[in-house]
Amino acid sequence: MSDADLLDEFCDAIWLEDGLSRNTLESYRLDLMKFSDWLSPQGVSILAVTQADIQGFLAHLFTQQKAKASSTSRAISSLKRLFRYLLRQNKISTDPTLQIASPKLPRSLPKSLTEADVESLLNAPAVETLLGMRDRTMLEVLYATGLRVSELVNLTVAQVSLDMGVVRVMGKGSKERLVPLGEEALDWLQKYLKETRPLLLSGKLSDAMFVTQRGGPMTRQMFWYLIKRYAKKGGLDKPLSPHTLRHAFATHLLNHGADLRVVQLLLGHSDISTTQIYTHVARERLKALHAKHHPRG
Repeated sequence: MSDADLLDEFCDAIWLEDGLSRNTLESYRLDLMKFSDWLSPQGVSILAVTQADIQGFLAHLFTQQKAKASSTSRAISSLKRLFRYLLRQNKISTDPTLQIASPKLPRSLPKSLTEADVESLLNAPAVETLLGMRDRTMLEVLYATGLRVSELVNLTVAQVSLDMGVVRVMGKGSKERLVPLGEEALDWLQKYLKETRPLLLSGKLSDAMFVTQRGGPMTRQMFWYLIKRYAKKGGLDKPLSPHTLRHAFATHLLNHGADLRVVQLLLGHSDISTTQIYTHVARERLKALHAKHHPRG
């Protein structure tokens, strides 16, 4: 079996085991193909890899490709997963990654927006136009729910209950969660569904909630571009991506007293330690408020 066939088999197996998203699977595949491509000129197959080969590849990433610690850590994680699988399948007798440690990553706080920043962004689309109305609705839903951008662009009409005011999301690992929309986002969504979406579709049939001018589904790349454009129009000079609104959603909830467990459920995090990073962002905000308003701040 060739290395390429082996990687295909592995990716199929972890997809069946964990129900991983297409993006996560692609990340695994890219990391492992990079490793396979590095092995190839040396005449070494994946099934014959030693610990020294793994260390040589990591040194290559660091010295030749100037890989960041986060990229190296992800590559190690992919390799460990692959060789554990091969060991379980009795394709290898020892795991060459056993003594390989991941680099310690610095804690990076997510970039967030102030509430005023969010207002500027939400007000940027020209809602008197069809596309502006769609984009304003997408931004409102994203900020109100904290959805991942892939969850937003893949949203179907059937996933939204206007009567209950909730959206049913299929997140990572095929885990389902219900997220409230809130009155503001619900109002925009109702107007969009009634007045805008039918005109964008022009008689075409689609189950996608957010559609393009040609009636096709919105893509992640297109929405990324729109966010950048509206950030510039709204006068925001800080780095911005669709994920930034997810960070703002979590941080602003915590700033206003939401329970961490509730935020964890709304974000769809399987581990609360992933959510806890937002408490550091919120704490910085509280410290700034204390310094500004307390007589001895």
